[in-house]
Amino acid sequence: MKVLVTGANGMLGQDLCPILQDRGWFVIPTDYNTLDVTDSNAVENKIKEVHPDLIIHCAAYTNVDKAESDYETAYKLNVEAVSNIAKAAAEIDAKMVYISTDYVFEGTKTTPYLPKDEPNPVNLYGKTKYLGELEVQKYSKKFYIVRTSWLYGIYGKNFVETMISLKDNKELKVVDDQVGSPTWTKELIEGIIKLLDMPYGIYHLSGKNETSWYNFAKTIFKLENLNVNLKPCTTDEFPRPAHRPKYSYMINDNNLTLLRDWKEALIDYLKERKMKQNG
Repeated sequence: MKVLVTGANGMLGQDLCPILQDRGWFVIPTDYNTLDVTDSNAVENKIKEVHPDLIIHCAAYTNVDKAESDYETAYKLNVEAVSNIAKAAAEIDAKMVYISTDYVFEGTKTTPYLPKDEPNPVNLYGKTKYLGELEVQKYSKKFYIVRTSWLYGIYGKNFVETMISLKDNKELKVVDDQVGSPTWTKELIEGIIKLLDMPYGIYHLSGKNETSWYNFAKTIFKLENLNVNLKPCTTDEFPRPAHRPKYSYMINDNNLTLLRDWKEALIDYLKERKMKQNG
């Protein structure tokens, strides 16, 4: 299997490429220095040149709050670039995996979101990711749209690392009225690999079972044996430029489960994190 990965130097990409290589796949990693995904000609030429069987499009604009004031850049990276990749993939009949987000949903449901539920994003980041989904469906016939949530991994800024870095605060407040599911990058990758044997379409790949950001933080500190003065707060007490969905836990149709319980994955992540720190 020959696979081209965009955003190879990002949090997901840095875990993804070695895992695929270990499986014996021929991996072509790209980032903004080697492939400008916003340049349609560059994308077309690169994909025609290497002719991959599969393209995993990880490159994206991911700053949720900044997207509110920098929509033009977010649109360019999350919509126009996706369109470029989808068109080029279709031209050579390659499969495409597009990484999307739970933020395509407005968060007003009280039961888990399904792939068939109608997106209605409440922030501009979510809007661009949903428009990216539409570009994939418009141009690609062999696609997997992968919606994930609350992603964390060893190679990037994320909630787990932020919480641990704030462990010495006299008091730490974390919102308790936003519910979703944490997802470890390595779990997401294993789920993507499983998807490649399944029918094309939209899938939800996030940690099994739901939780709040507060409980997520509480679990991190418990597993790390850290005594932190952690307090729950409401979203209104912690205003951000971009609105967040209050409830965005996602599952697949027919109870299809592709990822483990989020707590099990977190335990393994924290073990790996310590191993890397200890050399």
